[in-house]
Amino acid sequence: MPDPFSILGLPPRFDLHPQQIQRAYLARSARLHPDVAAAGALDEGDGTGVSAAALNQARATLDRPDSRAEALLAALGGPSREQDRSLPAGFLEEMMDLRETIDAELEADRGAALMKWETWAAERRSSHERAVAAMFDALGQGDTAVGTEKYAAALKAVRMELNAWRYIERLIEQLRSAD
Repeated sequence: MPDPFSILGLPPRFDLHPQQIQRAYLARSARLHPDVAAAGALDEGDGTGVSAAALNQARATLDRPDSRAEALLAALGGPSREQDRSLPAGFLEEMMDLRETIDAELEADRGAALMKWETWAAERRSSHERAVAAMFDALGQGDTAVGTEKYAAALKAVRMELNAWRYIERLIEQLRSAD
């Protein structure tokens, strides 16, 4: 997967503001306009060029905090979902119990249960987002310098938090499809 940060000319950071992403996207896409660009590609200095599709994909990736976190973890050399599927201790058991509760409440009063659990899941998503932001902020500070064992452990911890976050995202999708 191409690096969306470099495609848009943005620093590899989690705390990018949506306006930064939009401005970078517009600036790069303006350079793709047929009156400006040759052959529909943006020259990145390496001769490969970037297409409008790549720009659109980069913006879509960076617009969503969860996919931006995935892209940043990859850019920092962290493990992918496929390489590390670990979850925080007790998380899976908590989610299994929660699903039973949600299913029972949906049967009893679907409308009220959906509202309650969608609110809960949105709050939980925000909690994961804040945790990931703090983890990325802590990387490279003190004894978590690039290349150290603590750095590798910190990247693994980010992966674990992202795995849990993804589980909550799937729960939100399932709740929305239950409407």
